[in-house]
Amino acid sequence: MNILNLIGREQELFAQDIESSEKELNQIVSTSRFLVIGGAGSIGQATTKEIFKRNPKKLHVVDISENNMVELVRDIRSSFGYIDGDFQTFALDIGSIEYDAFFEADGEYDYVLNLSALKHVRSEKDPYTLMRMIDVNIFNTDKTIQQSITKGVKKYFCVSTDKAANPVNMMGASKRIMEMFLMRRSTDIKISTARFANVAFSDGSLLHGFNQRIQKLQPIVAPNDIKRYFVIPKESGELCLMSCIFGENRDVFFPKLSESLHLITFAEIAEKYLRKLGYEPHLCETEDEARDLVRSLPQEGKWPCLFTSSDTTGEKDFEEFFTDKETLDMQRFENLGIIKNDLNIESAKLELFEETIAGLKINKKWDKQEIVDLFFQMIPDFGHKETGKYLDAKM
Repeated sequence: MNILNLIGREQELFAQDIESSEKELNQIVSTSRFLVIGGAGSIGQATTKEIFKRNPKKLHVVDISENNMVELVRDIRSSFGYIDGDFQTFALDIGSIEYDAFFEADGEYDYVLNLSALKHVRSEKDPYTLMRMIDVNIFNTDKTIQQSITKGVKKYFCVSTDKAANPVNMMGASKRIMEMFLMRRSTDIKISTARFANVAFSDGSLLHGFNQRIQKLQPIVAPNDIKRYFVIPKESGELCLMSCIFGENRDVFFPKLSESLHLITFAEIAEKYLRKLGYEPHLCETEDEARDLVRSLPQEGKWPCLFTSSDTTGEKDFEEFFTDKETLDMQRFENLGIIKNDLNIESAKLELFEETIAGLKINKKWDKQEIVDLFFQMIPDFGHKETGKYLDAKM
């Protein structure tokens, strides 16, 4: 299925920038050594493939998901075949002793790309998952940067999120705090990052869920009042690689807003998706009605849909990639914008954050409000609002 068509586009977003940079990209990638952390997630797989097809000297991929790693290797072998360079995958948790031993044993890389993340807004529903989000998005990132510095890696790249610009949820705020930690390490290693639009049909996304619902003969459910920007998986890999290779220290790359990158609701995509499959969307009033009708409607060429307004904690009404306080370079690339950051280390805040989280962990007891309060201390204009409702309580 043509994902571009579903998100209302005809052309790939970064094609012109990739084409004009291709010779330099190929030259740099083919003479360099790469470690991709979180390389078996949707963005990680896309980025790994962008590196692999340019014949790197060395490409090691680490991910916590053994199953996704198997699929990545099958996908690469089926699409591209083999390279002369050293290509290996490792099913490791980057927070573990095993990963530390792995990196200590080798660690000879020019570029380390960290694409691991807890990315769901719903992950703030309980204090324990929220603490793991902090570990994965902030502390594991900081740890792997320090390891890269020790081994003389020349460039570190990691993924941020559009939700880090004026954050309203804990996931976006965790990535904003991560950016603050990056700033501190940028005096010892060159670092760049990227803020993303939604990656259409990425693992665990609502659009990916559409595929699951069809396969399992279940209703399609989507919000009708939330508009988002979307990129396809290949574009997500291109954005990461361009920032990794061409980003200067402290640069944040993002997709430029243009005629082709426009806001679209999840409900609109659901309707297009169903029609592509040959079904006419049938709007339902309740979950019970949708569950009941899915037994009979598909035989009639219709699919039950429940489109509702969003009232869950952490949903942002609109998307933005930068704030009015950030300096932009909109000239260097055709469809890639760059946030240019001066060095600004907020040492007192970073130390407060590290000490407070360490104290909570030592006691093995914390509640969500304690962490929310700490996030407000880190980000004074944090726009978090607690509604008491979470996506896990909805169909």
